[in-house]
Amino acid sequence: MVSRVNVTPGVQRSQSPDGSSRASPKQKDFAGTLVRESERQESLRISLHAQKRLSSSRVTLTDLDIQRIDGAVRRASEKGSNQSLVMLDNLALVVSVKNKVVITAVDEARAREGIFTNIDSVVIA
Repeated sequence: MVSRVNVTPGVQRSQSPDGSSRASPKQKDFAGTLVRESERQESLRISLHAQKRLSSSRVTLTDLDIQRIDGAVRRASEKGSNQSLVMLDNLALVVSVKNKVVITAVDEARAREGIFTNIDSVVIA
């Protein structure tokens, strides 16, 4: 009888004293880093500039607001947008759809100029 052995050159498995294989500390660290990075990329972030704008306007975003913005960004992404203006009630947010980052926030008083540049879509949250 012939048995096959699957050997990948250059890859070694760590084995515990009982002979079972387990992930090395480097592999665990990489796996943890990968999970954290993917979670970070999936969640909506707010830039420091946008945080300052929100604070100066005395605007506090609730969990529901964040969910609405996130949903708007997801819809913009599905349509192929790169940078979108997200309208949330009386607040306008310029968002990098690709990076899922709120770049700036414009309240009703600042929006009187009525000009937004470098966007390719508008989404009402």
